[in-house]
Order: sequence, then structure tokens, then C-alpha cells
Amino acid sequence: MQLIDNPGRDFYCKIGMRVLLAGFNVDKEVLDDLQRRAGPRLDMTPETLSASYARISRDPRPVDELRAAARKEVEKARRSNENIIFKMGHHSVAEHAVFNFDLLGISRLALEEVERFRLCSYTEKSQRYITLGDDFVVPEEIRKAGMENLFLRTIRAQNALYHRLYDKLRPHFFRRYSDLSLNSRNHSVLDGWAKEDARYVVSLATESQVGLTLNARNLEFMIRRLASSPLAELRELREKMHDLVKSVAPSIILFTGATEFDRRMREEFTAAAANFPRREGGPSDGLQAGGEALPSQSGEEPVRLVDRTSEGDDRILAALLHSSTGRTYAGCLADVRRAAADEKRELFRALFRHMEFYDFPPREFEYAELTFALLVSASAFAQLKRHRLATLTAQAYDPALGVTRPHSIDEVDAGREFDEIIALTEETYAELRQAVGPAAAYVLTNAHRRRVLFKLNIRELYHVSRLRQDPSAQWDIREIVNRMAALAREVMPLSCLLLGGKDRYPVLYEELYGRRPLYSPPESLRKNRSSDEPGGDSGPGFLKPLF
Repeated sequence: MQLIDNPGRDFYCKIGMRVLLAGFNVDKEVLDDLQRRAGPRLDMTPETLSASYARISRDPRPVDELRAAARKEVEKARRSNENIIFKMGHHSVAEHAVFNFDLLGISRLALEEVERFRLCSYTEKSQRYITLGDDFVVPEEIRKAGMENLFLRTIRAQNALYHRLYDKLRPHFFRRYSDLSLNSRNHSVLDGWAKEDARYVVSLATESQVGLTLNARNLEFMIRRLASSPLAELRELREKMHDLVKSVAPSIILFTGATEFDRRMREEFTAAAANFPRREGGPSDGLQAGGEALPSQSGEEPVRLVDRTSEGDDRILAALLHSSTGRTYAGCLADVRRAAADEKRELFRALFRHMEFYDFPPREFEYAELTFALLVSASAFAQLKRHRLATLTAQAYDPALGVTRPHSIDEVDAGREFDEIIALTEETYAELRQAVGPAAAYVLTNAHRRRVLFKLNIRELYHVSRLRQDPSAQWDIREIVNRMAALAREVMPLSCLLLGGKDRYPVLYEELYGRRPLYSPPESLRKNRSSDEPGGDSGPGFLKPLF
């Protein structure tokens, strides 16, 4: 940086850019070791970053000087944080402080709630790649209700079948895909297929672990929201997380108690909805007046497009014209509506011309949205929930909706065993439901289903499509997204011209332009299992009702 002193003036003219690395997350054991060696330091807290960055808007000093001042006067920095966050309401300054948590010994059911917080980062133990042991959570509600023995018998029966299925499925996949098995590099893929299908019989009580990264604002929100959870496991998680951070960053983790909105909103709305609408015949859509679900009709489609932005292609194209020209949006939309279909297609071809498989459409594609009603297994939901920029809401898991049974279970003649363990599970669930309410869901399996509403814009759909339509995607979620993409193309054919997995992208591009793109995606090690299995890409055949 060059400084030019201007005589007679009380400031310096700064020339040149400075970029400083202000900090980064460090393993806490390293920090603990430093403190053991050098003694405790009050400034070893992310609060100083939040306080110094908060001052940028009103203090002319360089930000590195602001950081140095905050480190020297930590208590003053904390008071500043509390004033800015609590009194002034600028909660965003807490986002400059970031935390990492190891969550171990937590159930899959609890993790589904944790991972609802969309502005956090998660890396979770995969039941597709790791052979499961027999570790599971026994919920406090079930112990207190005196039903632990029933719960344990059911979970152990599920886990025993998991191991038997894995022992049958592994050689089955090696035989069926013998061409792949010739290359030792594919052995882990074939082994993974056995694990991912066997896991459909294990429970949502199965222990998992996750690496969680989030800023202080989202941490505070998570702690507050979990305080209202009906599950004791999540309330315990809330206490443990709060205990770990309250002494490290007391000035930016402030609002941690359960609010009346979080505590009572859902319960009171559900009670009010039980009598809606007030007309002869009572509630519709398979719900009785008490809110209990009736058995779903066998004709329920697993993937339905239930809402969409009208004139989606036109609105996206109008937004593109708006940002590329000096015209008003209303004028652009009027022009698009008057244009011929081939003219519109040519504009989209111009837009996509230099797009590669790793590129995604511009932000204008966010102006059109689709809402899907899905019927998904817990296995598929575990992957669907990772698309956090979409809007996802779900009903509780419901045995009346049946289960999703992998085709491979029938291929190794294990269908009867599978059905028997599902029947045992549902008998246990019915008993637990009467005694412990929502905690009964712990005993349900990865095969059990729930209804989901999934809303996303077209730009996000491209991301979902590239990831989940690729052969490397698990078959259950891939078949769901295949159907979503097909429905999207029906209503927005121009915006969705290049929807598809990474493997299909060169073909889609060639169909549109008559030549291959410059880059081709890396060849997947996985073979697309759905293409040669019953029910494959043809529709909902992979969903097997079990009533």
C-alpha cells in the first residue's frame, strides 16, 4: 500500500488494495493446547471479530486496527456486541462468529430436525457407504413409559435383518454386475449398493454423527428452536450446545429460551385445523376429524406437480431481457408474450450456448418456481433435506402410507423377511404411539414414508437435477427427481432444456446445438441401476404399498 501525505490536510489518501486474512476456524484442541502452554487469554473468542466488524460502518479506522482494539478490550467489545444486537437489533453482526460442532451418538430422527436449519453446513455419516453396527438411541420417553424392552426387541430384530440382507445383497450385486466387478476399483461401489438397500430396514433411532458448522446467529436460532422440541433428545442437544458456547461467546448468544411462538404455534394451529373447513362431510384429503391419517389410497402418485409460476418460461425470459436491456420489466414481459415460440427458443439457445455441465443458469431463473407434492421414504428424505435453498415441509412419518422396498430385496428372495420386520415394526409403533406420542417414530424404518411439499425455483432445480439424476445418485432419490424433471419440462420446456444429470449433459447439449460441449463430465464409477430394474425410470413402480 502506498500512502500520500497531503500537506495541510488531516487525512491520508490511500492507494492500492489490501486483503488481510482476519481469522479462520481452528480445532479447539489446538486452542486448548495453546492456552495450556501460554496461559488463558481473554481474547480467544470470536466476539472480537463481531465487535470490530460491527464498528466498520461508523468508525473510520482501518478494520485491522478495529480488530486490534477489540482484542485489547474484550469486555468493551462484548458490551458493544450486546448493545448492537440487543438494543439496536443488528443481529447480522453475530454472523461473523463461526462455530464447529461434532455431534456424535445422535439419532437419525433427531438429525432430520437439526438439518432443517438451512443456513448451516453439515457433513453426515452415510448409511450408504458405512456398514452399520448395532448402535441406536433409546429415547428417554420410551424408558420413562416402561416400554424399553418392546423397543429393544424390535430394533434388534431390524438390525439383525440388516446384516442378513447385506450378506445376501453384496454377492448378488457382484454377480448381477459382473462386468463392473472385474475392475477392483468398482468393488466399493457394488458394496455400497448392498449397504444402501439393506439400510431400508433399520430404524430412525440408529445412531449417526455429523460435523456441523454455523455462525452465531444461526446457532442462537437453533438453540432457541430446539428448546421447544417435543423430543427429549433434541432438548438435551440444545442444553449441551448452549453449555459449550455460553462462556466462549456470551455477548452474541443472547436469545436462547423457548418462545411462545415456537412452543405453541404448531400445536394450536393443528387443533384449529382439525375442524377446518366447517362444512358437512368434514375434513378432506384422507384426514379424520381427530387428525389421524386414513390409509393412503393406492393410486396416490409419489411425485405430483401441485403448483407453479404461470408463464414460467416467459417470466424468466422477461427477467433476462430486463437485466440485459434498458427496458422496464412490464415492457419486456409484454414483448415476450407477443413473440413467437421459435423466437423465444432462440433466445434461450443463445443463453445456454457456453454452458458446461458444472455451470448453472443465471439468477433470473429464480423468478419461476415449482411446488411438488412428494411421497418419499426416510432414505430418500435424508437426501432431499440437503437441498436447503429449496423450501421443504413434511408431515410426520406414517405407516399408513406404506413402505418403499428396494427391488434387490425381492431379487435375493428376502421379500417375506422384509415384510415381516415391517409388520413387527408397525405393531410396536402402534403400541408406542399410544404411550409416548411423537417419540414412537424412533422405531420406524428408513423404508417408511412421509408426505412432503418441496418448492424450488428453476435455478435450484438445475442443481438438484445435476446431482440427483446422475448415475452416482442413489436410485430412490434419482427416480423421484427424474419424475420431477419430466413434469418441469412439461410446463417450462424452454427454461428446462438442459435439465439432467452430469452424465446426460453432453447428449442434451448435442441435441440442442448439434455438437458436443467443450468439456465432458468425469465418467461415473456407478452404473445407473434404475435403467434396467423393474419400475426403473418408467414411474412409481419402485414404491410398494404395504397396508
